[in-house]
Amino acid sequence: MAPSDAHLGEQTAQDPIKLIAIRDTALSVDEVFTAVGDDAAGGTALFVGTVRNHDGGADVDALGYSCHPSAEAEMRRIAEKVVAEYPVRALAAVHRVGDLRVGDLAVVVAVSCPHRGEAFEACRKLIDDLKHEVPIWKHQTFSDGTEEWVGAC
Repeated sequence: MAPSDAHLGEQTAQDPIKLIAIRDTALSVDEVFTAVGDDAAGGTALFVGTVRNHDGGADVDALGYSCHPSAEAEMRRIAEKVVAEYPVRALAAVHRVGDLRVGDLAVVVAVSCPHRGEAFEACRKLIDDLKHEVPIWKHQTFSDGTEEWVGAC
């Protein structure tokens, strides 16, 4: 039984990691936002990464993402670290693989916390660690015919 001074809405969520996925189909901001809905959260931060038409001063014509089979498990590991470090009520992260076009959604992450500052910080930690640690690689083809691979690790 909760202590008498605790509010039911402030109790820790059962499993705050609501959605972790690698997908080869279009991503949905609405799906991720809905996944992190929580009545005890006063702040929800959402980050959407899109394919841009340039990188490093060169025009991007095509882009594809590929990943190691462990990528989804690594996303979960990072999510668990964020949940341990911040008062997360709900968390979701989805990354796209395959061929994408300029403007397509590449990654969508969201975090709900009791307060906005915590939500911003947790969301920033989540996306930064995903980009640096999850084995997802980006293959870019530039308009001048050159290409490059960019890896997370």
